[in-house]
Amino acid sequence: MARRLRPVGLDFAETAPVRLVFVARAAAPPEAVYRALAQEVTGWPQWFGAVTLARPTRDGAGREIGLVGGIRFQETIMASDPGRRYAYRVDETNAPGVRALLEEWQLTAVGPATADDATGKTGGTTDATSTTGAADSGDGATGTLVRWTFAADGPAPFRLALSAARPGLGHSFRTAVRALDARLTSPPRNR
Repeated sequence: MARRLRPVGLDFAETAPVRLVFVARAAAPPEAVYRALAQEVTGWPQWFGAVTLARPTRDGAGREIGLVGGIRFQETIMASDPGRRYAYRVDETNAPGVRALLEEWQLTAVGPATADDATGKTGGTTDATSTTGAADSGDGATGTLVRWTFAADGPAPFRLALSAARPGLGHSFRTAVRALDARLTSPPRNR
């Protein structure tokens, strides 16, 4: 049964009791990554393996998300800054234990990604500012540093379980960014 969560603001991404931050690089430019995140919502299941359903609600002000295992979210879009940031708050869910949840995707233009960057080895919980090693190469090509913050609150057992799930969430995120990047950088006929 779905239940309402505590409404939180964007500052929750910095103040939540549990903050999981993951960073990966994509060869696609920030504008393309943003478009896939915020404007092509129904495409999420094609590149994010944990997502089984994604559709906009309330004329684009919200989303309905389904995850593997039957978890459902009703969300409110909290920030939509083209090419830079996309954030949403979970308002209702059937997930046990969670009291508040906000996710924020920050996008930063960087030099083209390398093969090492595609592995997601640029960070697990580091701040994006410490992983921007490559600057723009000057050839006009840019990639995207994708920083995903998963901010949550719940009782102690939930917080402990979420912290223990960090490696799995990180793997899921890195796999999703690789799949999204492949989708965005492949020739149109292969999409």
